[in-house]
Amino acid sequence: MAKNDERRRMIADAGLGVLAHHGARGLTHRAIDQAASLPNGTTSNYFRSRTALVEGLVDRIGERLTPTAREIEQRNAATPSPALFADYIRDIVRRLTSESDVTLALFELRLESNRRPDVAALLSAWQRAGFEADVAFNAAAGLPGGRREIALFHYAIDGLILDRLTTSIDPDTSTDDVIDDLVAGLLR
Repeated sequence: MAKNDERRRMIADAGLGVLAHHGARGLTHRAIDQAASLPNGTTSNYFRSRTALVEGLVDRIGERLTPTAREIEQRNAATPSPALFADYIRDIVRRLTSESDVTLALFELRLESNRRPDVAALLSAWQRAGFEADVAFNAAAGLPGGRREIALFHYAIDGLILDRLTTSIDPDTSTDDVIDDLVAGLLR
């Protein structure tokens, strides 16, 4: 069977939906086939093992959450400032909340990585690369904050996203207000 990239992405997207709605235990080749309305065995033709499937899902998460080249170019052209950094954080939060199934799937994989070293290895490499890209962007753009501040923002954003996609501790406070307070507090 010829393996085309479009079908592979469609299967990975269905897998992200299964993972987001049913958790890691519900993530099976058959469940993805059913979610994507494909004949049984189709997912396993594209992702032979569970490890290959998880690797494909991690790759797809990266594809769906990475900003476009145009967005990066616009940010690079802007004048460095705490406001630009806040806009950068807002963009990250917007992408994570607008792609809620993708983000919930990522959280599910992060929880699964606590139990499965192979998943931890895949996620660790992916997350480190993303973190290093954020640090490099911040430095190249002349934005305030270094490695420590970027790490603190990652910790804060993870908590904010978990709060906004699940049961919120403070649903009446706008996400923008939270981001403004985080930037003001962490960039002093």
